[in-house]
Amino acid sequence: MNQRAIESTELNKILALVANYAVLDGGKAFLLQTQPMNDVKEAKKQLKITEECVALLFTHGVAKIEYFPPFTDEIGRAKKGSALSCAEFLKIGALLRSARIARTSVVNVNDEEVISIRNLVDALYYDENLEEDIHTKILNDTEVSDYASDKLYMLRKEIRLLNERIRVRLSEYLSGSEGKYLQDGIVTMRDNRYVLPVRAEYKRNIKGFIHDRSASGATFFIEPEEVLEMNNELRSLMLDEKEEVERILGELSRRAGCIAEELITDISVLEEMDAAYARAEYAYKLSCVKPEINDKGEIFIEKGRHPLIDRKKVVPVSLALGKEYRFLLISGPNTGGKTVSLKMVGLFSLMAMCGLFVPAKRAVLSVFDEIYCDIGDAQSIEESLSTFSSHITNIIHIVNNVNEKSLVLIDELGGGTDPDEGQALAKAIISYLLKTGAAGVITTHYTSLKEFAFSASGIENACMEFDANTLQPLYVMRIGLPGSSNALGISRRLGLKESILNEALSNLSVGAQKFENIVRSAEESRIEAENALHESNRLKDEWKEKLAQLQKDQEKLQKERDKLQVSARAEARRIINERASQAEELLAEIEAIFAKQTVTEADLIQARTLKNKLGDKVFDTESEELIRPQYVLATEKDIYVGAKVYVKNINQEGVVQKTRPEKKEAEILCGNIRIRSKFSDLSIVIGEEKAQTVKGKKKLWEKNNNDAVEVRKTLIPKKSPTLEINVIGMTVHEALPDVEAFIDAAVIANLEEVRIVHGVGTGKLRAGIHDFLRGHKNVEEFRFGKYGEGETGVTIVKIK
Repeated sequence: MNQRAIESTELNKILALVANYAVLDGGKAFLLQTQPMNDVKEAKKQLKITEECVALLFTHGVAKIEYFPPFTDEIGRAKKGSALSCAEFLKIGALLRSARIARTSVVNVNDEEVISIRNLVDALYYDENLEEDIHTKILNDTEVSDYASDKLYMLRKEIRLLNERIRVRLSEYLSGSEGKYLQDGIVTMRDNRYVLPVRAEYKRNIKGFIHDRSASGATFFIEPEEVLEMNNELRSLMLDEKEEVERILGELSRRAGCIAEELITDISVLEEMDAAYARAEYAYKLSCVKPEINDKGEIFIEKGRHPLIDRKKVVPVSLALGKEYRFLLISGPNTGGKTVSLKMVGLFSLMAMCGLFVPAKRAVLSVFDEIYCDIGDAQSIEESLSTFSSHITNIIHIVNNVNEKSLVLIDELGGGTDPDEGQALAKAIISYLLKTGAAGVITTHYTSLKEFAFSASGIENACMEFDANTLQPLYVMRIGLPGSSNALGISRRLGLKESILNEALSNLSVGAQKFENIVRSAEESRIEAENALHESNRLKDEWKEKLAQLQKDQEKLQKERDKLQVSARAEARRIINERASQAEELLAEIEAIFAKQTVTEADLIQARTLKNKLGDKVFDTESEELIRPQYVLATEKDIYVGAKVYVKNINQEGVVQKTRPEKKEAEILCGNIRIRSKFSDLSIVIGEEKAQTVKGKKKLWEKNNNDAVEVRKTLIPKKSPTLEINVIGMTVHEALPDVEAFIDAAVIANLEEVRIVHGVGTGKLRAGIHDFLRGHKNVEEFRFGKYGEGETGVTIVKIK
């Protein structure tokens, strides 16, 4: 790909931005040196690698490449048998660590779509033993660890002990009678040996070996005889230490040299992976998409954003070419976005050819053998080229080399010279380019070119939209219509004198005025039509939402109706079961009386009493009536601590525990559950008749033919559903009907959560209730109570 295309489309700037996301210096260099690929298979492969890296980084949480410093000739020297330094081994250790982490992190990902990266990491080599030895034996850039070998540990231990002995002996000189001969009260070193700084006049008073003297000659550095042998021994130990360190480094160097080729491969693979991860992170940060790629010159961009323009300011552009037409002729006002759109086509194509995703909603792009650009002013004083000369020189190069595998991008074709000649030349150049089969985008202000695009095949007009009222560009492209340059309108908005504008208008040819008026009128009509369509679609969507909501409401009502029917049947079943059970008990007692061999008068009276009770049960069912309390919406004055209120959300009565007037809320205690409710959801109880089941059985005796008839009127009110049922002491057989009726009542009341108190005991009752709840269609889930709720003695049930 020619360098002019890369610089004109600013691909080099994009690659520099992508390189900022790379970790390795080699990864950055890899990206900066990336060249667009004109092989569609290779381009698809690189795009697939970028796609997999996006999934690895942002779906599977794989880490990026671990950093390691750049290498020069270290690996080559190790291969030849040279010993490496501590700093160089730390670089090799970092490389091995990076390769290990890169390979294992990808291999451990369970994703069948990650194929290309797996193939790439298969080439990575790592040696955990060598990596561990390097990091344990090398402390820093200059020091080997004491624990690198047993011998080194012992040598350094002996050196430390011997140093201490020498310092102690020399310290005796400082504090003893010899101290008066010393220049300073310190022990120093010369040639790695401990010495004393002795005054010149007393140098013969200290027996030993003179190593050096000061520049002034006033001080001699003498090694006393007593420590001479210890210094010799120290020197010997230090030489042994140096030899052992060299042996350790030599052994590590030999091991590194044996895998030199693998290490070189690791560097290459890791730099390529680092570049791929950088491409993926750039794509993620800019919300880019993977483009569909072809080699037919077909381009389709939906809501493409130029990546070098601020995302908050850029206006997405959509365009297409390569199928019905090969060239797009863009016209419109200055600063309207023509050149940016033209550059975007070339830049997106080059980005795809480099394996980069593009910032768009959707993109179909093509690979090209060459992209030819003529964008901007390339005049050259050194080469005596004017603006037009530089343009036409570039155009000559384009027409001499263009073919059907080329993309041509020309900004303001025919500009910089006489308008009539420029238009004629531009029309001829476009005609030639159309015959070559190339694809391209050309921008222009020339009216004749717009007319030519209407009649010629293979080229289509496009315009950049312009607000006729504010005379401001909208940066939106419309394909199929040419755009007006609006030079006079823009000049008027910027403040040019009206007299000049009128004279300029009169200088326009009649044909040009008519064409511009037609274009402007067509553009205004199109905008009005689009606004009307937009409003129509808005209303359509609004009504669709309303119909959908209506459908949801109907479905909800149907569900409530079904729920009520189920609950009613359950209540009827409960009442029938209860009455049948009571009747069976009474009949059993009567049968037991008449089963006796001898029936006494007392037995007959008891049987008659039981018979009357049986009749009363029938009467109870027929005369059961509901006495409901009346409710009225509560005002803020009615809601105070201790007040009895009705909470309509849960169909429960409760007692106010706390009020929050500033939030219009109150805390209500309903049974054992505290809830928070708005004032608007509360009512107060008025005219409540405290009708209860007459436990004492109100009796009305009426005498009729000396027969006593007991008439009992029992009023059983409809109670509000409770949030808790207590079945402690019951058997499983006795408790399940009550639990079933309790759940049905909770469903009718639209309660979300209720409590069943069954106690701990042997656990049989709890197990039986849990088995029942598992198969109940209205139970979503259940659990034991938490601390403070009753724990394992209570089951909390969540109603569907």
